[in-house]
Amino acid sequence: MAFKEEFEDSGRLLFRWRSYWPLFVLAIVLIDMGHTIYFDHDYTQNLSWETFCLVVCLSGLILRVLVTGYVPEGTSGRNTLEQKAESLNTTGFYSLVRHPLYLGNFLIWLGISLFMNHLLLSLLCMILFWFHYERIILAEEEFLRRKFGREFEVWASCTPCFIPNLEKWTPSTLQFSPKKAMKDEYSGLFAIVLTFVFLETFRNWMMLGIFRLDWPWEIFFLVGLFAYLTLRAMKKRGLLETDR
Repeated sequence: MAFKEEFEDSGRLLFRWRSYWPLFVLAIVLIDMGHTIYFDHDYTQNLSWETFCLVVCLSGLILRVLVTGYVPEGTSGRNTLEQKAESLNTTGFYSLVRHPLYLGNFLIWLGISLFMNHLLLSLLCMILFWFHYERIILAEEEFLRRKFGREFEVWASCTPCFIPNLEKWTPSTLQFSPKKAMKDEYSGLFAIVLTFVFLETFRNWMMLGIFRLDWPWEIFFLVGLFAYLTLRAMKKRGLLETDR
């Protein structure tokens, strides 16, 4: 089998199992927990750094929300079975970069890895992220090339793969759908909430010897839990269905 075909096959496999990727990264973060830097127990300094990491992470989620709110149904999204695309997305954020959702994922995991304040850990996580997603991207683009042919080739030739070119912006042909964005991304929001709350609690135990969650994180958890339960109930009742 040709080297490119091996990459494509592994990319399809990783695509199907990509929902388990966060657990693998989280395990690496926990293993490295003993090397985290705690700023000499300075509460204000630690809280400022944690807030910065959370902002980086949430910026990735916001990007995903903005992307999914504009794309039509019938694309892969959070589907893990196989690539699918009833149409080729080339406007909106897809006019700036070919894989805006994966860029959002990158920011999410960058924020999580930075939370431990250990540079080598962050570098390792980003290397693993690229190793993982470059194969998924290859498999995805080969699928799009076979399905859309010349249309894909033209779009891919002038649109960056991962680093956005803001000068290429073309408005989306669809209106933003808050319902679709909330339906697709509410679980991702709560996953971020749980991850940060868990890491904060576990790190306090490792560094201070106590199970403690500071009040800003308690509020963050309660707000995130309320948002998750509300949106989940709305989805079950069909209140987040769209006409796309």
